[in-house]
Amino acid sequence: MSGETLQVYFLGTAGALPTPVRNPSCIMIRRGTDTLLFDCGEGAQQQMMRARCGFTIDAIFVSHWHADHFLGIFGLVQTMSFNGRTEPLTIYGPSWVHDFVETVKKVSRFNLKFTLDSVELEEGSWVRFEGYTITAFAASHGLPALGYVLEEDPRPGRFDREHAIELGVPAGPLFGRLQRGETVKVTKDGEEREVLPSDVMGEPRPGRKVVYTGDTRPIIPALVAYGKNADLLIHDATYDESEKARAAEFYHATAAQAGQAAAAMNARTLVLTHISSRYTDTSAHAAEAKAAFTGTIVVPDDLLMLDVPWQN
Repeated sequence: MSGETLQVYFLGTAGALPTPVRNPSCIMIRRGTDTLLFDCGEGAQQQMMRARCGFTIDAIFVSHWHADHFLGIFGLVQTMSFNGRTEPLTIYGPSWVHDFVETVKKVSRFNLKFTLDSVELEEGSWVRFEGYTITAFAASHGLPALGYVLEEDPRPGRFDREHAIELGVPAGPLFGRLQRGETVKVTKDGEEREVLPSDVMGEPRPGRKVVYTGDTRPIIPALVAYGKNADLLIHDATYDESEKARAAEFYHATAAQAGQAAAAMNARTLVLTHISSRYTDTSAHAAEAKAAFTGTIVVPDDLLMLDVPWQN
């Protein structure tokens, strides 16, 4: 697992309205061989082509049922079918996800060559994948809305090679068996003994964690509960502080509030997204977030890809 890549593609970073340089919400996460979409706004297919990341999607997670977060799904499933996809595709989301998927099927009529499934999630729901889990948490957006946490399984601790040799373990295949959690038998000074993984392995290390809020008012307690120590927090930052009242009225957050959330979570990197079309310059967003958060801050252009590295 330690060799798995974790890459985040920002295919759409606009607010409710697209702009000449920003498409509606769409985030692709590639973890190892899995590719997941979090929201899929209008124009997502063209963004995938521009990013050269293809159409091989293993699952779609929708944060809520505002059109700028789901309109791209209709065309995407048609393209997958035209391209010969036969593997089932599951769309996960809050209340009404079953109605939505049935609507997609009706619009597609009998053209789909693969099974399209739906799974309704709520606060605390989780979906298990190999090596990681997606957990849903409640957002505050005036209708059923979810954010998502991608969290990898803990990694084994560091292998103490020198101590293993001291215990009589020869360099080679037995090292690998110990790192995989197996007990091995060795002979040292003419005496046979067992060496346990705990003898030569350090404490387990956390996997990587990516948090996506979707559209939301500030929800710091939920983010701390579900996303503490996140490697990457992708947070609604529709407005700057000059529009704080508007943000509250329309159930969005400001960049400053996103910075406060990142600080409370002890996140490593904060990404500000869902930028309102009223802004052609996001320097105020970055500055306001920086006043509250000392970590790395990114206000991505569409098509930016971030690698999420291992921390230790």
